[in-house]
Amino acid sequence: MTEKKVIPNDILLGEVTRILANGQEVILLAKGNSMLPFLRSEKDSVALRKKDDVEVGDIVLAHTLDGRYVLHRVTAVDGENVTLMGDGNIRGTEQCTKSGISGTVVRIVKASGREYEPGRGKLWKALRPFRRYILAIYRRII
Repeated sequence: MTEKKVIPNDILLGEVTRILANGQEVILLAKGNSMLPFLRSEKDSVALRKKDDVEVGDIVLAHTLDGRYVLHRVTAVDGENVTLMGDGNIRGTEQCTKSGISGTVVRIVKASGREYEPGRGKLWKALRPFRRYILAIYRRII
């Protein structure tokens, strides 16, 4: 049996950022519930690549202005400033700069092995006033 090793986010994701900057793809296991219901913690994985530009709706790995790494969706781009929000969050956003974006999710790999391209999140964004209820039902069912 393989022993599980835990590496602090700042070390692991700093190295992931370096690998992405060299043009390589990285696959990471999702951790945390901020992207529910689309990414399930420690079950689903994401394939990341460095892209030239970022657009509203992209899911990105970003180093926020307060020094944390997050895997969240872009909700706004204003020049070099980017606003992020997790799909599983009902309020609260993070800020980063375009240069703080390490990579963009190009594929989601579900626990079953099924792969698909991430959506833009337009419908989920429109449902923001109802997220609290949708997520509460989701968490009780799952």
